[in-house]
Amino acid sequence: MRVVTTAQPLDVQPTPLALLLLGREADPKSERGVECPGDLPAPSDPDLVARARAAKAKLGEKVFVLGHHYQRDEVIEFADVTGDSFKLARDAAARPDAEYIVFCGVHFMAESADILTGDDQQVILPDLAAGCSMADMATAEQVAECWDVLTEAGVAEQVVPVSYMNSSADIKAFTGKHGGTICTSSNAKRALEWAFDQGEDRATTKVLFLPDQHLGRNTAVRDMGMSLDDCVVYNPHKPNGGLTAEELRAAKMILWRGHCSVHGRFSLDSVNDVRARIPGVNVLVHPECKHEVVAAADQVGSTEYIIKALEAAPAGSKWAIGTELNLVRRLANRFAPEGKEIVFLDKTVCFCSTMNRIDLPHLVWTLESLADGKVVNRIQVDEETEHFAKLALERMLALP
Repeated sequence: MRVVTTAQPLDVQPTPLALLLLGREADPKSERGVECPGDLPAPSDPDLVARARAAKAKLGEKVFVLGHHYQRDEVIEFADVTGDSFKLARDAAARPDAEYIVFCGVHFMAESADILTGDDQQVILPDLAAGCSMADMATAEQVAECWDVLTEAGVAEQVVPVSYMNSSADIKAFTGKHGGTICTSSNAKRALEWAFDQGEDRATTKVLFLPDQHLGRNTAVRDMGMSLDDCVVYNPHKPNGGLTAEELRAAKMILWRGHCSVHGRFSLDSVNDVRARIPGVNVLVHPECKHEVVAAADQVGSTEYIIKALEAAPAGSKWAIGTELNLVRRLANRFAPEGKEIVFLDKTVCFCSTMNRIDLPHLVWTLESLADGKVVNRIQVDEETEHFAKLALERMLALP
């Protein structure tokens, strides 16, 4: 069969959606702060390190730079302290003399720092587009609608919300308003135990866990002895969350359909593959991973837990780590002189794309702007939201 072709060009115009996917257009409603109000230095500028040092030195004690563990090495170099999101927010609160808190992390982390720091302190996020896909999976409107569904099912009075630190200030405020608490990956079990003790009858009390279903499920099943049947997943994109009233009444854990885009990539195949490739390897994963990954791992723990486990590991031990790649590479380099072999759990490279928006040009622009007396990219939580979000955070701080 002969195929006939034509040289005439096709008159096809790209749709707005196609342009958005190709990166040629932007959606201002979903990409807050993509444009910085000023010129960033070029990423190839060989003087970036010197400029960052000079601006930070000029600011002196007025600035305190926080660096999340998942940040690039070039940013971590200028951090006064490093840690996970909650540790950094507490570190910021412990430095009341610092006029500027530069948070090298993502948006919800800077919000938490603003909530916990003094009114005279200003929290700055070097790139406002550094968000968190997990936090964005639960909006205030969606959660309010979920509460209506729980009310209609006749179970709202039995439900205590527990929200992961990786949530927006709005979700933290909702949690505070409804008698709940915040948790981290380190204290999720304690937070759930506290929540179940709040009801009149522990046997009928339920938890609405926001927004990461995997941390909620893993804590309930692995750490508290519940079954998978005790857990249901509320999908905000389906009518009534995709659940019947009977399913809501029977559940102990109502898990929000959210996840971490990094930790959600790890699979059981990843675990099996690394065990086949590296005999004797220890698999250590974050509890934001899927339940089957956590069940197949040797150890499970928060970012801080992972670091401490590797610090205590014997020389010559082999480790496959299921968490963000920037941190895994940093740990591999740190412990290589001690003879510890540390590899990324998956073969596919997986950085946290939003965390990586904070780069050296953005940090330099931020520090130089502050040194010139210009405050940029300030994160401010409104008074009412801050009040209720702080209430939820204080409940967490009071956990035994």
